[in-house]
Amino acid sequence: MAVLAVALLIGLGGLIWSYTLNTRLGGQEAALADAKQQNAKLASDLRETNARLKVATEELGNSLGLTQKQMDSRAQQILAREQADSKRLESAQKETAQAVTAVSNDVSSVKTDVGGVKTDLGKTQTDLATTISQLTSMKGDLSDHSSLIARNRDELDLLKHKGDRNYYEFTLNKGQRKPVGTVSLELKKADAKKNRFTLVVSSDDKQYEKKDRNVNEPLQFYSGKDPQLFEIVVNTVGGKNSQITGYLTTPKGAPAPVTAQ
Repeated sequence: MAVLAVALLIGLGGLIWSYTLNTRLGGQEAALADAKQQNAKLASDLRETNARLKVATEELGNSLGLTQKQMDSRAQQILAREQADSKRLESAQKETAQAVTAVSNDVSSVKTDVGGVKTDLGKTQTDLATTISQLTSMKGDLSDHSSLIARNRDELDLLKHKGDRNYYEFTLNKGQRKPVGTVSLELKKADAKKNRFTLVVSSDDKQYEKKDRNVNEPLQFYSGKDPQLFEIVVNTVGGKNSQITGYLTTPKGAPAPVTAQ
């Protein structure tokens, strides 16, 4: 009886397992059938799409007077042209990047050059300021105002470069009257041995005599509608004709001499 009971239990378990397996198998078969149906539908749709595309292609070819072979050739040409355009674009981008790099290098070089120029300019300005500070400063004969004077051509060039006044150079012979700037100068007397001279300045219908003056002495007078301080410096006295050389300096805003056009 015990053996029979065990056999019955084993048989019952086998039947349950077999039923469960059959149920699962039935479900899998149903899913497979459904998948096949879906695949069949997709295949049918694909065939229909291909058929429509073929018809559309044929209609387009007919409308353009092209065969399928010609259309395939045109398609290949379009693809080849697109690939060539893509390569040209890539090449142009590389060239542009190289050009930008070159420009960046040039800009860096220019910045370096500008930095060097600034350094040189700063040094030049420092040297100029140092040289100007070494020029002689003297008081004029009309006021306590001290001004820098130039004793030679190099120092006069420095004062001109300073740019805060106008400068007019002159050479004047004894007995000669000559326009300089907006005034006239006449040399009355010149003594080369003593470096002394007498000069008459004509300005605004007035005359100013600078008698027995020394070289490199600031000779001052006022000129203009709104009187401004003018200054004459004679640097040399000598020559066969008892001549003098020097310069007239006027304020930056003073009237300028009229020149012939």
